[in-house]
Amino acid sequence: MAPIKDETVDALRDLVNKLESRVEQLEAKLEQADGGPVARKSKANTEGIRMILMGPPGAGKGTQAPKIKDKYCVCHLATGDMLRSQVAKKTSLGREAKKIMDQGGLVNDEIMVDMIKNEIDNNKECRNGFILDGFPRTVAQAERLDGMLQEKEKKLQHAVELQIDDGLLVSRITGRLIHPASGRSYHKIFNPPKETMKDDVTGEPLIQRSDDNAESLKKRLSTYHEQTYPVVSYYQKTGIWKKIDASQEPGQVWKSLLEVFEGDKSSSTSGSGSLLRKIGLKN
Repeated sequence: MAPIKDETVDALRDLVNKLESRVEQLEAKLEQADGGPVARKSKANTEGIRMILMGPPGAGKGTQAPKIKDKYCVCHLATGDMLRSQVAKKTSLGREAKKIMDQGGLVNDEIMVDMIKNEIDNNKECRNGFILDGFPRTVAQAERLDGMLQEKEKKLQHAVELQIDDGLLVSRITGRLIHPASGRSYHKIFNPPKETMKDDVTGEPLIQRSDDNAESLKKRLSTYHEQTYPVVSYYQKTGIWKKIDASQEPGQVWKSLLEVFEGDKSSSTSGSGSLLRKIGLKN
């Protein structure tokens, strides 16, 4: 194969520069349509946080989810809380779910996905994105959820799993304290509230769940691993799954989460500036 002449390289470089200039013009038009620099800054803080947060009981979901919610202005959809809320409000979905539960049955996937869809459509906090906590738990649920989100053009962008050794969870769980209204969690030793048994934000009482004991934990962990392994495999195939070492202290786990979110954003916004680099004409 004949060597590429300098004039050919120069011509290619000139062509790429023109393409980059054109891309920048188009990006500027899109930015203008989105409301200018202020809107772009707002979007930079919120776009892309449509995620599932996975992890066994005690892994730290209750500590990290409120932080994600506050930083990126998204809603936190803990499916257990969402289900109880719909039943309490006596919505059509809530009444349907209550009827099933009163008969001793499990609320079906269709109702759960419809509840999530209802929140995304009507909850103002979900405008910039959402954190799904506790759903999906099966591949069938994941497929149904993906179908609904694809129809709404709001596909998932992150499936983050907080991983921690089962043995470490016993000490975490037996000292865990919960603020029921918000889902914020504390720990008597590792992450204590500022004032004993009171939520840092509201001052309301904290509780300790009745099933937060070693025996119950072993059963819950067994169920979690059986359910979660296929779901993790499903999201690994889609390319959005990330794992985080949840045995770290909460501040380091938070930094790891930020690296996942900001890292994905920077790679997706590298855009036209990398064209020369991709074809080897720029370092």
